[in-house]
Amino acid sequence: MLNAKISGIASYVPEDILDNEMLSKMVDTNDEWITTRVGIKERHILKDPSKGSSYMGIQAINKLLAETGIDASEIEMLICATSNPDYRFPSTASVMIHESGLKNAYGYDIQAACAGFIVAAQAARAYVMSGLYKKVLVVCTEKMSSMTDYTDRATCPLFGDAATAVLIEPTEENVGIMDGEFHVDGSGLPNLVYKAGGSACPASHETIDARQHYIYQEGRAVYRHAVSNMLSSTLSVMKRNDLTIEDIDWLVPHQANLRIIEAVASRTKIDEEKVLVNIQNHGNTSAASIPLCLDQYKDKLKKGDKIMLTAFGAGFTWGAMYLVWAI
Repeated sequence: MLNAKISGIASYVPEDILDNEMLSKMVDTNDEWITTRVGIKERHILKDPSKGSSYMGIQAINKLLAETGIDASEIEMLICATSNPDYRFPSTASVMIHESGLKNAYGYDIQAACAGFIVAAQAARAYVMSGLYKKVLVVCTEKMSSMTDYTDRATCPLFGDAATAVLIEPTEENVGIMDGEFHVDGSGLPNLVYKAGGSACPASHETIDARQHYIYQEGRAVYRHAVSNMLSSTLSVMKRNDLTIEDIDWLVPHQANLRIIEAVASRTKIDEEKVLVNIQNHGNTSAASIPLCLDQYKDKLKKGDKIMLTAFGAGFTWGAMYLVWAI
């Protein structure tokens, strides 16, 4: 049976770092307050105002192609997961395809917020298993600093910038993306939203003055839903695949908040050594967070490892994915 596997992975983070001490000089906060509440020490920031999310995605793509030895002309499809596109249109995928020389690839953007990677990976899996495409890139790239209000002490410590590129190809081995479950609940809109700039609330002097062009989040509501829904979707996928928690080699949750990660992990009763975490050095990089974590821990992963991925984001949209490592 044809399956879809991750055959390559690469990431890019900007060189500039914004740590908690630096942040405390911008807004009324401090390292202890941030670390205690969200577990973040620093985040990488793309400072150049002329460079958007596509710039980081291009760096990740080029790194992936160099590491795998695959020629750019071999890539047939690029799915870009981002909440921070360069423009309303054209797509960020089209910019990256052009700049990376992927002359034979089609591409488009999806918007699934922090669940972007698992949603895009499921789409790539479908393309590959159907036989429509053999080499699909999933690129998650998020210039989160572009929508962060650095006068809001509640949200500005949370977010960082990063990009990842993941190559998905067909395999007849029993490895790869085995299963996934996805949900959406639009009633969560008021709790986590970018209020202005869309067709429902076009940009105006009033929206700018009201500071509506930044992330708005009601933290308690998001925390409650994130823990509950990441847990339930993870357990559901495990049950469907006859997996016990002892069968799982690694749990990779979306890196939104260390308290959320710890709550989900403790409720699954998985050993804490099996939970991959990098939030302390990167913050919440939205769609890029899960593949960034996988890339940074890939030396610990071995072929055949059973991995559960789970994410929650604006929408509300959430889900879980069962992955058998193939590299």
